[in-house]
Amino acid sequence: MGTALDLLDVDASLSEEERQIRAVVRRLVDDRVRPYVAGWYEDGQVPARELAREFGKLGLLGMHLTGYGCAGSSAVAYGLACLELEAGDSGVRSLVSVQGSLAMYAIWRFGSEDQKQRWLPAMAAGEAIGCFGLTEPDHGSDPASMVTRARRDGDDWVLDGAKMWITNAPVADVGVVWARTDEGVRGFLVPMDAPGVGRQEIRRKMSLRASLTGEIALDGVRLPADARLPEAVGLRAPLSCLTEARHGIVWGALGAARDCLETALSYATTRTQFGRPLAGFQLTQAKLADMAVEWNKGLLLALHLGRLADAGKLRPEQVSVGKLNNVREALAIARQCRTILGANGVSGEYPVMRHANNLESVLTYEGTSEIHQLVIGQRLTGLSAFA
Repeated sequence: MGTALDLLDVDASLSEEERQIRAVVRRLVDDRVRPYVAGWYEDGQVPARELAREFGKLGLLGMHLTGYGCAGSSAVAYGLACLELEAGDSGVRSLVSVQGSLAMYAIWRFGSEDQKQRWLPAMAAGEAIGCFGLTEPDHGSDPASMVTRARRDGDDWVLDGAKMWITNAPVADVGVVWARTDEGVRGFLVPMDAPGVGRQEIRRKMSLRASLTGEIALDGVRLPADARLPEAVGLRAPLSCLTEARHGIVWGALGAARDCLETALSYATTRTQFGRPLAGFQLTQAKLADMAVEWNKGLLLALHLGRLADAGKLRPEQVSVGKLNNVREALAIARQCRTILGANGVSGEYPVMRHANNLESVLTYEGTSEIHQLVIGQRLTGLSAFA
């Protein structure tokens, strides 16, 4: 990626346009995220609306979608943007990912023309923020057991239930909420200021602290008939949105890992112990070499999946391979980099522990490692082991 870590010259496989997009996002992160993110993390706050507008000006929100003010970029370009964003912080990438790959994608893929015109241009510009309400307090990895209900009342729909661990919920203008109906799972666009909608920010997180996360309560929320996403039928609809978001995570996790590796490499070459730089010791070089190998393998995997996506050939289980491998390896890299920094590795003056803590959440959301192992296992054996 234009650094010493690019052992395999993967950078040469990128187009000039892809490299330019990456450079623009990297400058934005350097200017707008890096100087402040340690404070955001420590305070548990982030200027989400301000960031959304800045990201919107650069076309980062829903950038891989077409029309309605979206940039229509390639899947690889979107992945590179996610990598650079998460090199700043996983929470910042989550803001973009949930906005574009979950909320906007759901409207773009399953919404009516009126719904698309109403929401997508404003969301692409960062003037409106969306969230994606699938996970429930008692049903995380098992969305098929959701208890949130939507019932017909005349021409209206009435929603009751709760959603938990919802990124962007505290500041969202619209929620894509999934509920069980008599006809199966359906998606609804819920204005977050509608009567009966309650939301509460989840505080005291030890991870993703530079991301706003909330709980949504739905108490007799009455919506007009046209609030339903007309093309969203069954659980496959929200799961396809998760596949979109997971592709960004495949790339994003590498950004966190790269920032940790670059920090550890710089530290090891300048920190002297026993009369020589830490990087001059065999054990340190072995750690750096092993981590760099895994990072490059992860980058090749992400690029391959991105090219498949751009060719319209990417399958969900292939995304599971990417998410399982790259997040797992990124977390291992962050932890190992922490050991190179010694006691300084736990200091907020360096980004390593922040990235490690964030990656603990990335390991869990958008499908836990165990879920992705079962997806891959089903592909290998033809047998479902989910229940």
